[in-house]
Amino acid sequence: MDEPATPVDSSGAQRRLPDTGRPGDHRETTMREAKALAHPVRLRILRLCWTQELTNKQLADRLDRDPGTVLYHVRQLLDAGLLEQAPARNGDSGALEKPYRSKPRSWWLKDSEGVDMAAAFAPIDAFQEELRAAGPDAVRTFARFALHLSPEQAAELDRRIFAILDEYLTTDDQRLDQPAYGGLVVLHKIVD
Repeated sequence: MDEPATPVDSSGAQRRLPDTGRPGDHRETTMREAKALAHPVRLRILRLCWTQELTNKQLADRLDRDPGTVLYHVRQLLDAGLLEQAPARNGDSGALEKPYRSKPRSWWLKDSEGVDMAAAFAPIDAFQEELRAAGPDAVRTFARFALHLSPEQAAELDRRIFAILDEYLTTDDQRLDQPAYGGLVVLHKIVD
């Protein structure tokens, strides 16, 4: 069950805490969720609706995509339970708007094994688009590295990275007055 919404002061948007009840409680991804997360546009919609509630038109404008295409992706996310309809509101022109907001559930999902190449690279493609849109001045930290690790050491590195990220995510509601940061951690085997 999701916890009550908490306002984000800079945009008036609503955000919710993870619905798992405890940090580090990552669960298996359902087929519907995996399919919904397998496209970079849908990942960008989730990211945009994480910081503020946006209508389909606002999403289409920010993504520079056709509203019909964006609506298709929004419906995929709604069906998977990763996006939800926020309360209707009056827009600037007085017209009724129906915004959407992300549910933080996607963070608490384990990666699906055996996904196809396009699905596996969707988060990287989405991240590249977000980074280009933000511009080079938005980069806070950049670390590219190569390490020699046993399978056990790689698993330990994964565990430690996720523990730190889980800690920050579960306490994010305490820092809603601060700027939002995004990132991507990818650990991969180097093939020579």
